[in-house]
This record gives sequence, structure tokens and C-alpha cells, in this order.
Amino acid sequence: MTKRLEGRSEPILDPELPILDSHMHLMNVPGHPYLLDDYLADAQAGHNVVGSIYCEAKTFARTDGPEHMRPLGEVEFANGVAAMCASGALGRCHVAAGIIGHADLTEGARIGELLDRCMQTAPDRFRAVRLATLDYPDERPFQFILSFKPRRGLLDHPALPEGLRALSERGLIFDAAIYDMSMPRLAEHADAHPDLTFVLGHIGNFVGVDMSPTERAEAFSRWQRDLRALAERPNVMCKIGGLGMPQSGFGLHENEAETTWEDMAGHWRPFVETGIEVFGVERCMMESNFPPDGRAGGFVPTWNAYKYLTRAFSEDERRDLFGRNAARIYRIDVPGL
Repeated sequence: MTKRLEGRSEPILDPELPILDSHMHLMNVPGHPYLLDDYLADAQAGHNVVGSIYCEAKTFARTDGPEHMRPLGEVEFANGVAAMCASGALGRCHVAAGIIGHADLTEGARIGELLDRCMQTAPDRFRAVRLATLDYPDERPFQFILSFKPRRGLLDHPALPEGLRALSERGLIFDAAIYDMSMPRLAEHADAHPDLTFVLGHIGNFVGVDMSPTERAEAFSRWQRDLRALAERPNVMCKIGGLGMPQSGFGLHENEAETTWEDMAGHWRPFVETGIEVFGVERCMMESNFPPDGRAGGFVPTWNAYKYLTRAFSEDERRDLFGRNAARIYRIDVPGL
């Protein structure tokens, strides 16, 4: 159950700081819809969210035609949302100013047909592809996935390198959706494709649920080590967020009381600080990851927590973290940054 409406009465920290939300979704999951009106209500609740980058959730994908071409429907949907918001009729927030679509890169070179159509459909916005390559030795993190169960073993699929080359040839980005134990394998792909930009989602998606304190400490040490090694690849960028999902093991989704930004910041501090430290300010982007992170608490306290945890940085550095880096990396122009 989402807690995303919590915290709307909280004071807004640094209300003038422009935010380009580098990772959000619109979802039409039965029983858990989160569409444009929902995101705009969150984005207009007090923070200065001037725009967002839409990330695939298979929302309104086509239901007929060749299987590998069906994700085009979601790009058409997201581009329509972006056009409505760019008109100014719905407020200042340019939702879906950049679009990360879905593509089954294990189709190899054949997937180029879809990529070309997506680029033609949204030439000013389509910038990246995300393929969920979620692997873990047991079922712990998968129990919380509401929308779909990902195929396993995709990072080792023999046709994936050809699909990654198709992205590189078109100047597109690969947004990586992995669990933390896959960071060494992702590093190998980054080495094999030095001309392709990789964006690591959710600081590597730490899994810490259902662990003893000793197991969790060991998992955190491994996450730190692997994150530092991955950051040595200059073609890898990092999104700071995703910490509200239950698989991280903070238990915020189980709170009976309203989750405050202080609660979030207290749990998230070592992950946010490590992520920015190892990648550097210039390679990091802040994300809401809503609505999935809404299971921990509200949109307002989520951004308050990230603002608080980055308060030691200069004004210029914070403007980079909260918006300008995402605009640069995804090559989009959003007013207000």
C-alpha cells in the first residue's frame, strides 16, 4: 500500500531549489494506478519540480503487432503527456521532458527497428532504454514487485552485447535496473562498451530485507566495494534514490505512524553520501522513483530528505545534483534550471 500522500503538511526545505526529477513512472497497474494527475499533485505540493524524466513501466504498451515493437506504445503515451505539460496548461512542471523507454535488448541488432521508431516518435525526448535485468540468488527482493516478474539471467544473455551496441550506435543511454549483487557484471558491460553511457538506477538497488544485523552489515560492505569499483568506469552515471522500496530493508513501508523526512534521512544517509562520494557530484542525479518509493512515505518528505542530506554542498553543486546534471546527461532542455 502506498504512503505517498504523507507529509504534505511538512515545511518545504529550500523551496526555491529547482528539481528535474531524473526518474519517475506513470503506471496503470490494476488497484495501484499512478498517472499524470497523481504525479502533478505530488510535483506541485510545494517543491520546485520544474520537470521530470519518464522511465518505462510498460504502461500503455501496444497489445498487438510484433512483440519486439510493442513498447513503442508507451513512448507514444509518454510523448503525449510531455506535449500536454509543455503547453503550460497544466502548470510549470514539464513531466516526461526526457523519456526512457523499454526495449528487449536480447533481441540483438533486430531491436534497432524499435529504437529508430521511438526516436522518430519522440525526437526531442526519447533518450534512453531500460531493460530490467534483476537477478538475485533467492526470492527476497522479488516479493515486493507489483507489476511484473522480470526474466532472470539477462545480463548474461549472448545477444545483449549486440543490443547494447544498437544503443551506442544511436547515441542512446542504457539505464541499468539491477540488484546490487550484479554491479560487477554491469561493470564488465561498461568496459566492453566504452562509448555507451550507462546510468545506474537507485544507487545499485541495495537488497537488505530479511537479513540479520550481521548479514546486512556484510551486504552493505559488499555494496560499497562494488559501487566504488563500478564508479571507476567513466561512462557510468548514478541516480541517487530508490531507497524507499521495501527490498532495501529499512522497513519504512511497515511504519504505522507517518514517515517524516527525518526518518528517511536517518536511514538513507550512508547510501546517499557514499553514492555521491564515489561517483562525484558531476555524475549523480537525484530521483524520486515515484510511485514505487511512495511505499516508504510521501513525495514531499522524500525530497526534503534528499535536500537535507546534500545541504553541505554548494548552491551550484546542489543545482547540478537536483537538475542540471540530468538535463546534461539526457540532453534535454527544461526551463527553470
